[in-house]
Amino acid sequence: MDLPVVDLAPYLRTAAGDAAPAGEEELRALCATVSASLRDTGALLVMDPRCSAADNDRFLDVVERYFARSADAKRLQERPHLHYQVGVTPEGVEVPRSLVDKNMQEKIRSMPEEFQPATPKGPDPKWRYMWRVGPRPGNTRFKELNSEPVIPEGLPEWKETMDSWGSKMISAIEVVAEMAAIGFGLSKDAFTSLMKEGPHLLAPTGSDLQRHGSEGTVFAGFHYDLNFLTIHGRSRFPGLNIWLRNGKKMEVKVPVGCLLIQSGKQLEWLTGGECLAGMHEVVVTKRTLEAIALAREQNRSLWRVSSTLFAHIASDAILKPLGHFDETPDAYSYPPICAGDYVEQELSVINLKGKDGV
Repeated sequence: MDLPVVDLAPYLRTAAGDAAPAGEEELRALCATVSASLRDTGALLVMDPRCSAADNDRFLDVVERYFARSADAKRLQERPHLHYQVGVTPEGVEVPRSLVDKNMQEKIRSMPEEFQPATPKGPDPKWRYMWRVGPRPGNTRFKELNSEPVIPEGLPEWKETMDSWGSKMISAIEVVAEMAAIGFGLSKDAFTSLMKEGPHLLAPTGSDLQRHGSEGTVFAGFHYDLNFLTIHGRSRFPGLNIWLRNGKKMEVKVPVGCLLIQSGKQLEWLTGGECLAGMHEVVVTKRTLEAIALAREQNRSLWRVSSTLFAHIASDAILKPLGHFDETPDAYSYPPICAGDYVEQELSVINLKGKDGV
């Protein structure tokens, strides 16, 4: 099965008061597709006319050049005292949740063998760069989750490229969030009002396929995302597997010009478990090996870069089931919690924040 592709253009035209707006029936159907796909698959493909394939390529080119630097050069941008929420996270730091979460290990053992995720040998062998996107609150209890950006030297186009691609992807997420809210029978701004001044992060990963390019290598072990919604541009090297709500595993194919959206844990909280955070992994597959061979032929970079952005609920906002979702059978499993407290708890588990808060 393939994920549905939703073109955001009709919704954008209508929102902009275009002379030829989409009909109400068409818009309702689009919004229903968005909410149903997030509920049933934890993922969705979208086309946004404001986010072109050329924009994605420009971003990947700049980030490939950064990750090609030596490990020592990259470590100058490392900020462990800020929970790695800005700057670079070196390979071998992020621990996949499936390695430390006993409940998750139990869940994996109960899966049919053909749907089980790959078993990581230890921490993820991927680098990641965290770049904050959008305004931060003037007054917050969670200063380190809203820290100033770290700019690598020697890449004059870095800031403009990151800010431009990051703001375009946030714009796409906001539209998807509005459409999902309508599809779920909530007010249009039910989600977007809570995202205002959230600690959104453009967080590209870099995986060195020259060193770690053998089939079965796990770059990101089986996990969910702790944020609200995650959005990715198309990577030059495939390898992302997702798990549908019915437990089946699926390799994701992102068409050129499309963006992939995945549901995170904060969306699960706000919908009282109606939408589950999408489980996923990144592994070197046969399709990855084909892309490596082609890149070698064309003398291109062998760094697998993901153009990933984590959209968050504002740190000081309260996570709890919204509207009619507080009557779902599992609503009691999602008690009210401050979004920033929730994020810090999750970061402790995956080793990005020390257990003592340091």
